[in-house]
Amino acid sequence: MMRINLLPHREEKRKARRQQFYVTSALMALLGTAVWLLVHMVNSGDIDNQENRNIFLREKISVLDKEIGVIKDLRQKIDALLARKQVIEALQSNRAETVHLFNELAARVPSGVYLTRVSQSGDKITLKGYAQSNARVSSMMSSLNDSPFLENSKVIKIAAELLNNRRVYGFEMEVHIEKTVTPLDAAADKAPTKNG
Repeated sequence: MMRINLLPHREEKRKARRQQFYVTSALMALLGTAVWLLVHMVNSGDIDNQENRNIFLREKISVLDKEIGVIKDLRQKIDALLARKQVIEALQSNRAETVHLFNELAARVPSGVYLTRVSQSGDKITLKGYAQSNARVSSMMSSLNDSPFLENSKVIKIAAELLNNRRVYGFEMEVHIEKTVTPLDAAADKAPTKNG
């Protein structure tokens, strides 16, 4: 005999499929939420790591900025010391120049010529004085030009004057100190400069 199933089997299948859909949807939602949480945690960890790196780099940059400031100060001090050293070297090289100049003048000024004033501006020496004649001034110019220490002597002015009821020739003359190259100067000329 045949049995007929009068139970609503389609309704039960639909109910089972609906339940399976809800369970699957809930599982998918949970899986999606878990994946989102995992991605969010990884991204948050990366952001935190990058922020920590940025903080570390900022600290190191501030330390380097301070060190750069110290280096700039040291460079300025070095430049100031080098400038002082150059001044001292220039003074050291010119220390005996005045003594040498007066020795040369004493040896080169002929008799009959009297110097009243000697002034120096750089390597230019200005001589003022009196001579008994123009020939004595000319003789002094020749003698100064023959000096290994002096060069380019020239008369600025010469004029006849009365001094103590005697006729004399007042003169003003320029002469230049010949710059000799010292070993220190030669080394400085050969040394490379900062710019090139």
